[in-house]
Amino acid sequence: MATADGLTRPAVPTRAELAGRYAELCETLRRCAPQADTDDVLPEAVFEALRSSGILGAAIATEYGGHGGDAELTNRLIELVATADPSVAIILFQHYAVSARISEWGTPAQRDRYLPKLADGSWIAASAWSESGAGADKRNLATQARRVDGAWVLDGAKTFTTGAGLAQVYLVLAQSSEPTRTISTYGSDGQTFYLIEADNPGLVANTGMDLVGMRASATGFVELAGCRVADSAVLGPVGDAVRIIAGVRESGATLGAVSLGIAEAAYRLAYTHAVRRGLDGAQAVRYRLVDLEAKVCAARALVDSSGRRDTTDPGVTTLHSKLHASQVSEEVTAEALRLLGSAGFLRDHPLNKLARDARAVGLMGPINDLCRELVSAPWTS
Repeated sequence: MATADGLTRPAVPTRAELAGRYAELCETLRRCAPQADTDDVLPEAVFEALRSSGILGAAIATEYGGHGGDAELTNRLIELVATADPSVAIILFQHYAVSARISEWGTPAQRDRYLPKLADGSWIAASAWSESGAGADKRNLATQARRVDGAWVLDGAKTFTTGAGLAQVYLVLAQSSEPTRTISTYGSDGQTFYLIEADNPGLVANTGMDLVGMRASATGFVELAGCRVADSAVLGPVGDAVRIIAGVRESGATLGAVSLGIAEAAYRLAYTHAVRRGLDGAQAVRYRLVDLEAKVCAARALVDSSGRRDTTDPGVTTLHSKLHASQVSEEVTAEALRLLGSAGFLRDHPLNKLARDARAVGLMGPINDLCRELVSAPWTS
C-alpha cells in the first residue's frame, strides 16, 4: 500500500481479522470491565491478557520484538480494545504514544533499553504532561528541570496522568530553560522531555483521582521532588520539546479511535436491544438506528484516514478525527440510552458506563477546544 510519504507498507489487517486475533483478550476485558469500573482498579488478569496477546508491541519495530505497525494499525487496535473497555484503550493509547516517541526520537541506547520491554509487555509506558494551572496548551509549566552537578533535577507535579502507578517508565514534560515567548499554539520553547523510570526515588505516582468515567485507567498524579536523572534520560533535543509535540498529530495516531470504539459498542447494544424487542413494524426505531450507524461509519472513515495520513494535511485530519469522533461517541451513547428507555435506567447497564467514558475523551489532550484552536489558528496568521 502506497502512503503519502511515498513508501509502500504491508496492508493493515482488517477489523474482522483483528477481532479474531484478539478475541480472547477482548473477552477478558469485557468480563473484567464492570468490576474494574466499580473498584477503580484493573485486575491482574487484564495485564496478563495484555502481555500474552502481544498487543502492547504493535507500535514498535520488529527488531525490538514488536509488530512494526503504523498509526492505521494502532488506531484499529485501540478502537477494538475500546469496544471492550475504554479505560484499557486509554492506557494502550498512551503506551503506544510513548513507544512511538522513543522509536522516533530516542538514542540507540534508549531504544535498546526500553523498546524490547515495552514490546513484550513487561513494562508499561505513560505520559506525564498535564499539570494544574498549565492550561490545555501546556505553555505555562510549573514543573522545572535544572542542571545540577552534571545531571538534571526535576521538581513539580503532574495531573491526569493515565497509567499513574502502573507504568514502569514515564515521559515527563518539564521547563528546562526560560521561554523566549516564541509564539506556539501547543507547548513552549525551553521545554524538554525526560524518560523517568518508576523506581526513581524522586518520582511518586498515585491514582488518587476519583473520576466519573475511565475509572479503571489509573489516571492520577505524578509528583517530582528532587528527581535526579542523567543526560541519558533526555528524549529528543533539549529545550525543543515543542517540535516533538507538533509531530505527534502528524503521526496519524488519534484519540478518536477510543471514541470510535465507544460509539461502536453503544450502537451494538442499542441494535441488539431493538432486535430482541422486535423491529417488525417499528419504523421509527429502525430509522434512528440507521442514523446512529451512519454517524459511526462517518467517524470510522475519518479515524481511518487519519491513520493512513492520506490527506493534504494529515495533522489537521488527526485533529478533526479526535474532535468529530469524541462528539459522535457522546451523541450515540445518549441516543442509545433514549432508545432503550427504562431498560437503560439501571445503574449497572453497560451503556451508562460507556456514556461516562465517552465524556472523558473530549477532555483529553489536546482537549476539543484546543483541537479547534490548532486547526483555526493558521486562518488568522
